Amino acid sequence: MTAQSLPPAHRQLSLPADEQLHTVNARVVVARVAQIRAGLRAEAVAFARAEARRLSEELTGTAGVYVYEETFGTKDRLHFLIHLESLGSHYELVRRADESKQGQGPDEWNRLFTPGSVQETVLMPQFWGMYGTKVDGRLEKQSALYRGTGAAALPPAREQTSLPPDSILHSGNAGIVMLRRGQMASEFRSEARQFGRVVAESINKNLPGECSVFVYEEAFGQADQLHWLIHLKDIDTYMRLMELHVRDEEVREIYFRDWIPAEKGGGTWAGLFLDGTMSDVALTPLH
Repeated sequence: MTAQSLPPAHRQLSLPADEQLHTVNARVVVARVAQIRAGLRAEAVAFARAEARRLSEELTGTAGVYVYEETFGTKDRLHFLIHLESLGSHYELVRRADESKQGQGPDEWNRLFTPGSVQETVLMPQFWGMYGTKVDGRLEKQSALYRGTGAAALPPAREQTSLPPDSILHSGNAGIVMLRRGQMASEFRSEARQFGRVVAESINKNLPGECSVFVYEEAFGQADQLHWLIHLKDIDTYMRLMELHVRDEEVREIYFRDWIPAEKGGGTWAGLFLDGTMSDVALTPLH
């Protein structure tokens, strides 16, 4: 089976694709990872798929779940991307767990997965001015959260790009989803966020329909940790991404630009993140 023939994650569900929540239209993404116990792979995979379908169908429009495996990395480690309409949607997931039938709830998680391996990271789509950071005094005032007058709501990641929907890849239609994270230096937390967004949009505009990148902030975890979700059409697109960074002079200039202001000592993007904190993991939809 070739990379191109692997079914995308939206096919894990029976819902129409346009009714599913994913990384671009959700307002919160919970990344859950769990290591399957030795000898229980078949049962764990069946359970994971069934749970994803059950929750997505019972909570359509409120929550949606896709399941992935690591493309390269630790075998039998499952990744769940849980897409929520809001932070408050978490309570619906808790209620469903409390009301789960035999073979669906916490007892099955305990039986099928290695103790201590189930971990979650809460990701919120980044918007200008988030967490008290500065851009240029103008962009911060253009976010829906700033301009809104009612109850505060997180803007979905689709607001980070000007591309039309049919040119955007997300967790539901991508062949590979890469999770990249990096710890920002506190002194340059505003500059690091600007860099993260500019790099993401440069890829979106140069590889429409092939690679879409969106930026997220970690909540309830490590402060000032930036996350990129990089959605690839297929594994071969990784080479297109490398080619872009070698051959396109405008994209290359982003990496050699002085992102650190002169009054702070100057420097390229390399000084914006702590050494050794940038890491990637590639995920393939479970099939």
